[in-house]
Amino acid sequence: MTLFSRDAQMKMMEATVSNAEKYLGHFCLLLASYTRKTAKLRDKADMLARQLHDYASTEDPELSICMRNFSEDLAMVQDYRQAEVERLETRVVAPLKAYGDIVKTKRADLKRFNADRNKELNELQRLDKIKQKNPADRQSISQAEVNVQKATINTDRSTRQMEETIFDFQKQKLEDLKKIFMDFTMVEMLFHAKALEVYTHTFQNMQTMDIDRDMETFRKRIHVNDTYLSSQPLQTLTMSHYPSPPSSPYRSPHTDLLQRYLNHV
Repeated sequence: MTLFSRDAQMKMMEATVSNAEKYLGHFCLLLASYTRKTAKLRDKADMLARQLHDYASTEDPELSICMRNFSEDLAMVQDYRQAEVERLETRVVAPLKAYGDIVKTKRADLKRFNADRNKELNELQRLDKIKQKNPADRQSISQAEVNVQKATINTDRSTRQMEETIFDFQKQKLEDLKKIFMDFTMVEMLFHAKALEVYTHTFQNMQTMDIDRDMETFRKRIHVNDTYLSSQPLQTLTMSHYPSPPSSPYRSPHTDLLQRYLNHV
């Protein structure tokens, strides 16, 4: 193998390692960010589920049951999302992160290989100088030729080793990328399949909510019957045109008194 072909080989090997370092590094950063944002989405959805559960206790039965079921289903989806986050971390991000050390090892191998090539090149240059300066010095020329031969044999050996190393590296990289992105796809498919199953159940539950029943309950709660109104002085009737206090779990003492009074009418 000539020095020119070895130089081209070296460039190709370096490009293989450099491309792996560049693109796998980008994949690792992006997928790590993707995983972190998925975890943040899980946290926000958990907060929403808790708020929905708290809100359910303030409403009438139909909406209360609907919101409570919704909060439970939403929390269940976040359990699946937690599993998604854990699987992304172990099956996708971790293997990509490991390539940082793998690339460092391959760069060290290339550096040793390049040192052997440079040594061979230096011995050839030394031989040429001796031939040019002292063409009659057969002893020095013979010694230089021996040194060149040793350097060439060493370079040939390291070349074969480097070829095998880069070949194995490329093969392993392809197999790893195939597995990593298959795992990524499978993790996402499993999560979305489970989420779709839960949300389908949620949607069907929401469809069955009887709004009219809650409205009837609400109407009864805010309605003041005619018998009570006819027995009140004019001033009281006039006051009834003002908005009623909102229905709330934090009602004022006056509202409680009015409610107890109406219950006895």
